[in-house]
Amino acid sequence: MSQETRKVYPLQKLVAIRRRLKRQGKKVIFTNGCFDLLHAGHVRLFHEAGKLGDVLIVALNSDSSVRRLKGPARPIFPLRERFEILAAIADIDYLTSFGEATPKKIIAALLPDVLVKGGDWGPDEIVGRAEVEAAGGRVARIRYFKGHSTSSIIRRIARSPLK
Repeated sequence: MSQETRKVYPLQKLVAIRRRLKRQGKKVIFTNGCFDLLHAGHVRLFHEAGKLGDVLIVALNSDSSVRRLKGPARPIFPLRERFEILAAIADIDYLTSFGEATPKKIIAALLPDVLVKGGDWGPDEIVGRAEVEAAGGRVARIRYFKGHSTSSIIRRIARSPLK
């Protein structure tokens, strides 16, 4: 069984896992994003998020969802490769994906103890905040590392002359 296979689950299976973790008294952390070109800002986000509890679940936008949000040239890597890359990160315990524009359905189903987003998201912009807080959870914003956005990296690469 590959590393990826051990971490990637559909939502229905994750809901059952979440119930088991809750019975065990484990604190579940959740974050989401496109993560279509992994960089140090993402790795720091996962590491800091992982410190806020016991189990980190990361939901990735599907390829079609990324295209709707970011444009036809994205994602840089397809979902299967993004799963493989993220599965290699020790701080991440479980992975799933969603095709909608937002992860609201997943968040409402899992009701994590801690919902995490980068500091570039304003408190009122965080999808799922109301559901998590109504269930007794909290929202945490992790410090944004300036200059570490996928879009800015793509622009930098595009301007760079090839040798």
